[in-house]
Amino acid sequence: MPLKPKRPCSINGCPELTNGRYCEKHQKEIDRQYNKERQPLMKRRYGRAWKRIRDRYIKAHPLCEECLKNKKTTPANEVHHIKPLSKGGDSSDENLMSLCSSCHSTITAKEGGRWG
Repeated sequence: MPLKPKRPCSINGCPELTNGRYCEKHQKEIDRQYNKERQPLMKRRYGRAWKRIRDRYIKAHPLCEECLKNKKTTPANEVHHIKPLSKGGDSSDENLMSLCSSCHSTITAKEGGRWG
């Protein structure tokens, strides 16, 4: 299957072509800026322990739970906290759900997550 053609980086004046929104150089700058703005408590919550919990959960639940409700089978690649950690949630299996990127973005946007 052919790949999509690369497109220009979203930073004005950048001549680089990319498969994503930003070229590699600018993506690193965007990530660095996001991590500066991120609260120190959130940095600690999503460390190595979270990665182990996430990997274990996604191995046990490989399909998107939202898509399954709609009778679709989509591979999950993200794990979502049903009750956010910032609102007293935890990382127990009862508070987690495996989601595809699309469903996770939709739920996060409705809750006012990363982008407010």
